[in-house]
This record gives sequence, structure tokens and C-alpha cells, in this order.
Amino acid sequence: MKAMMLKSFGGPESFELRDVPKPVPQAGQVLVRVHATSINPLDYQVRRGDYPDLVPLPAITGHDVSGVVEAVGPGVTSFAPGDEVWYTPQIFEGSGSYAEYHVAAESIVGKKPSELSHLEAASLTLVGGTVWEALVVRAALRVGESILVHGGAGGVGHVAIQVAKAMGARVFTTVRETNTEFARSLGADVIIDYEKEDYVDAVLRETAGRGVDVVFDTIGGNTLSRSPDVLAQLGRVVSIVDIAQPQNLVQAWGKKASYHFVFTRQNRGKLDELSASIARGQLRPHVGAVYSLADIPLAHARLESPNNGLRGKIAIAVEPSLIP
Repeated sequence: MKAMMLKSFGGPESFELRDVPKPVPQAGQVLVRVHATSINPLDYQVRRGDYPDLVPLPAITGHDVSGVVEAVGPGVTSFAPGDEVWYTPQIFEGSGSYAEYHVAAESIVGKKPSELSHLEAASLTLVGGTVWEALVVRAALRVGESILVHGGAGGVGHVAIQVAKAMGARVFTTVRETNTEFARSLGADVIIDYEKEDYVDAVLRETAGRGVDVVFDTIGGNTLSRSPDVLAQLGRVVSIVDIAQPQNLVQAWGKKASYHFVFTRQNRGKLDELSASIARGQLRPHVGAVYSLADIPLAHARLESPNNGLRGKIAIAVEPSLIP
């Protein structure tokens, strides 16, 4: 099979397309013909060497799968050849999704929502699970509460807006002016052009000084240290971003704030919850660009570019017929 192999840590040129043996499913595993995968910030973090001790080289990386079951190992009862499935491979355990085939434990695999194409489904598994973990499990967002989603046009942010709205929250988000209408189409209630206005000023104005109940940080920088400025009393901050430098959180004491740091866990339950939201018309991932398996280095370079013009996710059409 064809696979995009990470041969060394570094830039996008560190990948090489190779022929490698097709995996064989063991007990409790399914073999999936990968139709699509996608690109996440985690992918380029792995590629550039942020987690060298966890990724033995050479490696097949990638963290999203949408495809069709080709074979099952002994003991598998939930799936049969021909089933359409979606899932996030176990992070830092075994091979990833940048390949024509992938094997996974039956327990982390879900039935692909029929409402989504393979490209759309592959754009949602990791980010959807991350948002569910962040907003439902950790922040425990409730009906009638308010939330500030940083980076509402991004891969995680555009999903977070939809999930928060489905949970009955009032949603604030920060985007560039060019993405205002996109954020509005997702259901955002208050849209802040962060290039023209400080989001702290905007949130305090729109909440009459009260602040929001939850801040969801998808961008990093000084967001953690500034979050108390926009938090209501007993507010919660959820971050999915690595903390590159220490930040002063002393002001969080006065708000009795709680901070949660999320690295998503893989399980079928989250996928089933996301599928239910999709079936109700509350959630739809946005595919902003599509590349082929061979063009994964170009996709990485684009996602890392600060002015990439993207909305939503970059999908990878592993099955050539899916390339637009």
C-alpha cells in the first residue's frame, strides 16, 4: 500500500511517499480502507519533533480516518466488511492515518454518519472529539450560559461554535473580518473582529461587565493570562494549546476560575454523540481545502502558514476519486 512516511523530524519536506506492507488485523481489530483523512495542528507538531520520545521514526502519522472496513480480526462483532466507519487512531500508539489502509481496535471505531461524505467525516473525528471533551466533559457548559470561542473560523473553533449552540449557550467568537459571515452562518451570536477590537473590551461591553461563563482557547499566546478579564465569577477556561511559556494566572483567583487542559481520549461514545448531533442538523464540519495523499507536505505547509485563507479543515483524499 501507499503511505506518507515521516522519515525525520523537521519541515514538510520530511515526508516521503513509500510502498509499505498492508497491515493485518489482529484479534479485536478492524482493517479499514482509508478513503479520507485530514490535517490538524497536532500533525505538524508531531512532524516538526515536538514529541520525539513518543514517535519512533520512520513513522506513519495522521489522526483521522473515514473509510470502509475491508476485513476484521477474530472476536470482532460490531463491524463487517463493507461497513463505512470513522475514528481517530490511538494517539502515539501505532501507525497513523496517512496511508491507504489502517488497523484499529474495534472499541474506538464508530459507524460513519450517512449524512457526511468521507471528506467531511475525516475532518471531524479528532476535532469533534476534542470539542466534546472540552465543552461537555470538562467545561460542563449548560443551557443559558455564555462562551467565548477563540478562533471561530478554524478547524476546532468552527465545530465548537456549533456544539455550543446545540447545548443552548450564547456564543461569542473571535475571527478576522473576512470570516464574519462564516461565523454567523455557524450560529455565533457575537462576532468580534480581533484585528479591529480588543476582545476583552467587546465581551465586557456585550455582557454589561459580567463576562462569559466559559472561555475556549484554541489559539494560545497570552489567552490564558487574559481570560480572567472576560470571565464571570466561577468561570471556566478550557485550553487545547500547549503552554509554551509560563503565564501569570493570579487574577484567576479573584474570579474563582477553574482551568482545564484537554488532550482528547479516543472512544466510540464521543463519535456516537457527534453522529446524533449531525442527524439532528446541529453539526456539520466545513472542508476548506482538499489535497491528495501525495500532497500532504503541501497541506502541512498551508496549515502552518499564518495567512492561509482557510475556513474549517484541510481534508486529504486518500481515495483518488474523492479529489475535486
